[in-house]
Amino acid sequence: MNVGWILQNVPVIMWLLQQLLPSTEILMKKFLVLAALAFGALQAHAAPASEESIDRLFTIMKVQSTTDGMYAQLGGYMRKMMEEALDAKAMSPADREKALAFADAYVARTMPLIREEFGWAKMRERYVRIYRESFSQEEVNGLIAFYSSPAGQAFVDKMPLVMQKSMNEMSQMMGTLAPRLAKLAQESAAEFKKTAKK
Repeated sequence: MNVGWILQNVPVIMWLLQQLLPSTEILMKKFLVLAALAFGALQAHAAPASEESIDRLFTIMKVQSTTDGMYAQLGGYMRKMMEEALDAKAMSPADREKALAFADAYVARTMPLIREEFGWAKMRERYVRIYRESFSQEEVNGLIAFYSSPAGQAFVDKMPLVMQKSMNEMSQMMGTLAPRLAKLAQESAAEFKKTAKK
């Protein structure tokens, strides 16, 4: 039996004790004291993780370097997005060169803003708060143990590549989905206009 089940069923257990045991008042008081202690232990057991342990977890998970690497990928993604938005592939070579220079300038202007707002200096504090709200000390200890293991380090090292491949897959899927969504939106708008006139 776990402590949570006992705490949820205190009224039933107390009734059973009264029915089955003589002089249960003392026994019930002892039971309630034990239940309160168990509940206190359960609460202490689920104490929020310390900032130091979360920082240790972040170091093992290489969160800062992963975040920095993400910005390098984001710059390339933004450039590609601008190139597609400008339809640079359909341009003459001279216009394409201008469009790509424009895309590069756009990325050069926006990336410092993104790094400033989402850089590790600002994000660390938020991440620590989120982790403290989400994980107990025991859970963080378990995560530290996992990410310290060879499998955990393989996960950390390979995850950026997995994310990049996932983004590429999603981008390809959106490339085929976007025209269908646009067509559906046009059809829905036309249908709405017809019903609005009635």
